Amino acid sequence: MTSSFGERLLARRTELGLSQDELAKKTGVSRVTISKIELGGSQDTRSSNLFKIAEALKCSPRWLLDGTKDKGFEVDKNVTNPKANRPPNYRYPKLTWVSAGPWNCEDYPAYPEDWIGSDVYAGEHGFWLDVRGDSMTSPGDFSIFEGMEILVSPDQEVYPGKFVVARLKGSGEATLKQYVEDAGQRFLKPLNPRYPMISINGNCEIVGVVVEMRMKI
Repeated sequence: MTSSFGERLLARRTELGLSQDELAKKTGVSRVTISKIELGGSQDTRSSNLFKIAEALKCSPRWLLDGTKDKGFEVDKNVTNPKANRPPNYRYPKLTWVSAGPWNCEDYPAYPEDWIGSDVYAGEHGFWLDVRGDSMTSPGDFSIFEGMEILVSPDQEVYPGKFVVARLKGSGEATLKQYVEDAGQRFLKPLNPRYPMISINGNCEIVGVVVEMRMKI
């Protein structure tokens, strides 16, 4: 038995004769993310991605996650598998960038424009935003494009590499950046090299961590 989520994903994908690109098209999970999982560079086991990948690979999500074969699921590629029970559907408000800053503060009530469902739990104060601008558009393999929807959780732990929404002091608006640490210093990093890094030195408040992204078609 293979020993990791990535190794099981790779073995099952190979067994079915699927390329990473083909699996990405079937699931909506990026090829870069699939590649990182298979190489052990990512442990992205969020329920939304896990269930999509398991359904496309016709196997149990539990088997992918920890190698356990659940009752009612068969890993054999010749068997048509029933769909796993979906996690509960949550609904979160879509906010404007101006209202995103104080959403979690009782003194500054926000007025949601819309409510959007998700399988990802973002906590009691989760909210959606539309990405604005091109500061997160990268010349590399991964970008967060203007117009994408992001689900933000104020309750998630912040650690290096996570994408966060932060509110700069003295400004009523929030900004989307990647949180990084270097030599004891903390920064908000844009993916677009044309934009400068923002040093975190008491000048901003991290509102929440991005837990889901969607491309609107």
